[in-house]
Amino acid sequence: MLSATDLDKLTDSELWRRASQGDEAAFVTLYRRRQSAVYRFALRMSGSTAMAEDVTQEVFLALVREGGRYDAGRCSLASYLFGIARNQVLRRLERERNFAPWPNADEDHDSYALVDAGNPLGDLTRQETIDAVRQAVLALPLHYREVVVLCDLHELSYLETAAALGCAVGTVRSRLHRARALLAEKLRGLHALETGAATVAVKHEYGVLYEVPGI
Repeated sequence: MLSATDLDKLTDSELWRRASQGDEAAFVTLYRRRQSAVYRFALRMSGSTAMAEDVTQEVFLALVREGGRYDAGRCSLASYLFGIARNQVLRRLERERNFAPWPNADEDHDSYALVDAGNPLGDLTRQETIDAVRQAVLALPLHYREVVVLCDLHELSYLETAAALGCAVGTVRSRLHRARALLAEKLRGLHALETGAATVAVKHEYGVLYEVPGI
């Protein structure tokens, strides 16, 4: 039995190999490592904390039930999990036929890092801009939204994203180019982008990706 420290040094594939052989500690380590990313993906795709929680649970249940389908030679385990999460989200969105609003700041832990008690006005500007960026992403058609979330938020490579979505690398590249153009167009209309605080907010959320005046 490996120690927690030794388990942390293993790759995802090594953890899953041990977990699939009955090593509960290895599965717990893998879950703790990847749960947050799966949740964030589902949240950014759906805008619903409840859906994100359900999807995250289903992803790891599916891994336990059908993990034998995973082929480490074809893709990373992270891509495999994102692929399961994507299918779960799409099924739920199709079923519900409506999109929930983004959670409030007190429900989104990513926002806490931006709080500046000494500059409440600047903090408000940053939070409003982050909300606007997230709303703009949520408004994208699903096939554009998913590549933005995977490539720009989770920083997956084109190859990893293609594996998660089950499409060609060229398709990922072209969709991402179009999605970024659509986002840049939406964000140009935000007066808040002219402020330094807003620049920080957009860079924090997605990096320097969109050719928007003020960034």
